[in-house]
Amino acid sequence: MSADSPAIFGLLRRRRFLPFFVVQFSGAFNDNLYRNALLVLLVSGAVAADRVNLWVNLAAGLFILPFFLFSPLAGQLADRCDKAWLMRWVKGAEVPIMAAVALALWQHAWGWLLGLLFAMGAQSAFFGPLKYAILPQHLAPTELVAGNALVGMGTFVAILAGTIGGALLAGSADPEFRVGIGVVLVALLGWSASAAVPPAPGPTPGLRLDWNPLRQFAVLYRLAAERPAVLVAVLGISWFWALGASYLTQIPNFAVAVLGGAPPLIAVLLSAFVVGIGTGSLLCARFGGTYRELRLVTVGALGLGLFGVDLALAAGAVGAAPVGWSWALARILADIVLLGASGGLYVIPLYVRMQREAADDRRARIIAFNNLLNALFMVAASLLGMLVLGWLQRGIAEFFLILSALHGVAAMLLLRAGASAPGGGLLDGLR
Repeated sequence: MSADSPAIFGLLRRRRFLPFFVVQFSGAFNDNLYRNALLVLLVSGAVAADRVNLWVNLAAGLFILPFFLFSPLAGQLADRCDKAWLMRWVKGAEVPIMAAVALALWQHAWGWLLGLLFAMGAQSAFFGPLKYAILPQHLAPTELVAGNALVGMGTFVAILAGTIGGALLAGSADPEFRVGIGVVLVALLGWSASAAVPPAPGPTPGLRLDWNPLRQFAVLYRLAAERPAVLVAVLGISWFWALGASYLTQIPNFAVAVLGGAPPLIAVLLSAFVVGIGTGSLLCARFGGTYRELRLVTVGALGLGLFGVDLALAAGAVGAAPVGWSWALARILADIVLLGASGGLYVIPLYVRMQREAADDRRARIIAFNNLLNALFMVAASLLGMLVLGWLQRGIAEFFLILSALHGVAAMLLLRAGASAPGGGLLDGLR
């Protein structure tokens, strides 16, 4: 490990990090537990078969819409108020929301559950800027890589655990009761942990709040664009989420339709991706130091392209019969793990770059802009998948190849823009 890079897991013994880590992990876990349990219940007969697609798409839209509506206000509040205080209020709101979810589940009030999914999305939108803006206030500059690596790894583990847990609970006996109790208990855990998060005063207590999200979107863009290196980092992060969301969305269908597998294979492939993300995150902490970790962005970008192409070729080589536990499946698993690892190497330094380069008095608002742009890119990725797989009737292997080609173009543009950005580009570490 580099001399200026701390032991990554040592942060989990610190009060300035551990309570926050539990808060963010429980939030990501609960989001996915509730959302995926609801989707499984909907497609398992909770609504009429001819309305399933409508309800599923409504559920996806209602969760992501709050990020467009509330991220600008959330960023302003996080720059104005103490972040630990805000975190307690935001996590406190999760408890009654999840209590209402439990009640609606027991009453089979599916319309109310969709509305509560919107409320949960709003709660997540307000937590988003706090999640990354608080780290530079509680961690030393040399600890930022390790802190972001743990948060990135924890987020993806929570997403996987929540996804699998929601599906398992929704498929169990008396699912409404078990899901309801589960989401309430996790919400209580997150709220309890938030009480131990140390203070993190807002740098601009006199900031006037603007409640107009459209006007604030333009303001946030200008704040990010003041430092080109910040804007490039935000765009790079957003591209990662578009790419990651595309792979994660297609893995279940890929496992069943292409590999001829069953639900356990879906869990194996999703786990492989998360193991890769965790490995890449740990490698960032192992090899990254003050600003030197920026070299890893290029390595990660190359890996995302190369292993994405090989995954597409491996998928295209699979025949009509189920692959079983074969060399073909081993190659696919290796590609997915290496894709995830490349993603960790690529995105963690970008988060660190965004945090370091953003001025203290506007960091939370820039992170809010990043979250909003992430949501926009993920929606665009979803539309691309619908276009390629639906309207154009192309296969998943071809879609993976298209993703790799688009990534190649995006990576070249971002790295070129980063290299020429005044005030420090993404490629400074290579010079």
